[in-house]
Amino acid sequence: MQTSGRLRNRLSGWFANYLSRPIPGFDPPAAYSAGQLGAVLQPGDVLLVEGNLRISSVIKYITQSTWSHVALYVGPQPGARGDDPPVLVEAELGYGVILSPLSKYENFHTRICRAIGLRPDDRERIVSHALGRVGHDYDLKNVIDLARHRLSRCSVAARLKRGLRALGSGEPTRAICSTLIAQAFQSVRYRILPTRRMVPCSDTPPDRIDDCIEEAWEARHFSLFAPRDFDVSPYFTVVKPPPVEDFDYRRLRWAN
Repeated sequence: MQTSGRLRNRLSGWFANYLSRPIPGFDPPAAYSAGQLGAVLQPGDVLLVEGNLRISSVIKYITQSTWSHVALYVGPQPGARGDDPPVLVEAELGYGVILSPLSKYENFHTRICRAIGLRPDDRERIVSHALGRVGHDYDLKNVIDLARHRLSRCSVAARLKRGLRALGSGEPTRAICSTLIAQAFQSVRYRILPTRRMVPCSDTPPDRIDDCIEEAWEARHFSLFAPRDFDVSPYFTVVKPPPVEDFDYRRLRWAN
């Protein structure tokens, strides 16, 4: 049993190392500088990233989306020094849940998604929830399960009937980027991509439970989320930084 466990850990380590390598020749279609991002980002904003790693290609393929990574902007923390302090909470393969500076993604294609109508006190709770996960491990099994889940020919309804409610290791100290952020928003019961279902009326006596049915929201388990879900959610709006200073399209030099 010990030999089997060591072999499994060795294979998992090799697989994680392979997926963590950059893709040669990666060229993002557009990129903002750290200054442009920092000028508009607010605590609680979601930053989507088109990554340049092999695991990025895997996630983009299984989710059929541009976005392979997601981080939460929490702002500079007490005691932070320098012009480029850690301001993002993210879960990264090989590192787990970490704090990162904005300069990390200034040469990447990014998108800012902001929760609509989020109360200031709930924003603080979301930020606090994410910061409390710093130091947790990465859940590679969640990525593998997500691939199986998204590529399965079986309908979502059929999978749920078979008892599929969550993915990953199930360990509370492990997360991937999208589950980390989804769990933070669900901690204040903020909608991302909820579904409607019919439930018994809340004030119906037990013996009359079939006489009254009403519509209610049901939250998807946080382990089922992918980065693209924050982009397609109707409860998040896209915020774009302004172009470079003194932008004038008439002064652009075109090759042709």
